[in-house]
Amino acid sequence: MSKKPIRVITQDFQLLTEIDSYSSLQVVRRWHGIGELELRINRYMKDTHLLQRGVLLIVGGQLHKVYMIKHKEIELDENGKATENWLIKAPALKSVLGQRITVPPSHTAYDNKQGTAEEVMKHYVKNNAVNPVDVNRIIPNLVIADDLNRGNNLSWRSRYKNLAEELEEQSLASGLGWNVYLDIQAKKWVFDVLEGRNLTASQSDLPPVIFGPQFDSLKTLNYSESELNYRNTAYVAGQGEGVDRRVIELGDSTGIDRHELFVDARDVSEETEGENPQPRPEQDIINDLTARGNRELEKMVQEKYLEGQILTKSPFIYEKDYDLGDIVSIQNKDWGVTMDARITEIKEIYEANGFQLEAVFGNDRPTLIDKIKQGFKQYENELKR
Repeated sequence: MSKKPIRVITQDFQLLTEIDSYSSLQVVRRWHGIGELELRINRYMKDTHLLQRGVLLIVGGQLHKVYMIKHKEIELDENGKATENWLIKAPALKSVLGQRITVPPSHTAYDNKQGTAEEVMKHYVKNNAVNPVDVNRIIPNLVIADDLNRGNNLSWRSRYKNLAEELEEQSLASGLGWNVYLDIQAKKWVFDVLEGRNLTASQSDLPPVIFGPQFDSLKTLNYSESELNYRNTAYVAGQGEGVDRRVIELGDSTGIDRHELFVDARDVSEETEGENPQPRPEQDIINDLTARGNRELEKMVQEKYLEGQILTKSPFIYEKDYDLGDIVSIQNKDWGVTMDARITEIKEIYEANGFQLEAVFGNDRPTLIDKIKQGFKQYENELKR
């Protein structure tokens, strides 16, 4: 695959230039989170002065692969002298949603929403970026695609949390992806959710995609499994103090196989919100606590990670036979590993020596920073109340 041209446009859709004279390009696409682009280009190449912070980069004319320049630098060599290359870093356009937090309505402590995952995700984008009460919070050009009621049912409540992080949590809970793409004709940025295809070996509706050395579809494969963060039993605590605090237990494992977790769900209300609050039905409260506990346990499952470099000349064609978000089968008979997993991240690498694809199957391994953030998340939420 040859180099993909990069179209450079302003935020209001004015075409500035198109470049393909870069020395390297890495495009990272993420299903649940936010991807990024990294570009290295000689600073003397034509139109490099147009690569300014805030402009949009469209990769290969594909309107769902749009990135906004947020960082640029000239690198120094070992002698401390400026090299000839700009290093450009641009997060995916959907990163703009990380510039908003979830502000609850003035009459309630939390912004509550129940419905399909798509309905829930679009609700928070609408309330905080497209049609917020405070017009200063509107993101110009941003619109929301029609709601098709995709995904499982979610019950969500949010209060002053980062909008992009909430969307990532909702994406993980539902399996739906999310993105902001460009509608050139309407000159709009469009937020939408995405559904992957089931391409596993066990289904027969679509041609299956099986990645593995024996299928000539993977160049490298790294596999690891861990239960360092594993939990299978949760004590979920709602409102109340001391012995009067409402606590439910989820899970029935025993002995050495029992791994316990405490979930602080104090924000699950015992009363309706509004001017005349009334006691909520006890079963509704228990249902909310159960849903919260199950979401936390889902993050602490026995972890299996598969990362691989896909052969560019494999039997399967990228973006035709498979794409980001699809569920595929991965197999290595020598290791005794067979696994169905969603493609949650794809890295496209364009360099002088050719094109490469790298993929993450399932959730990526958490970094130390991820673990620290996870540990302090509940504490931070307590401080916001």
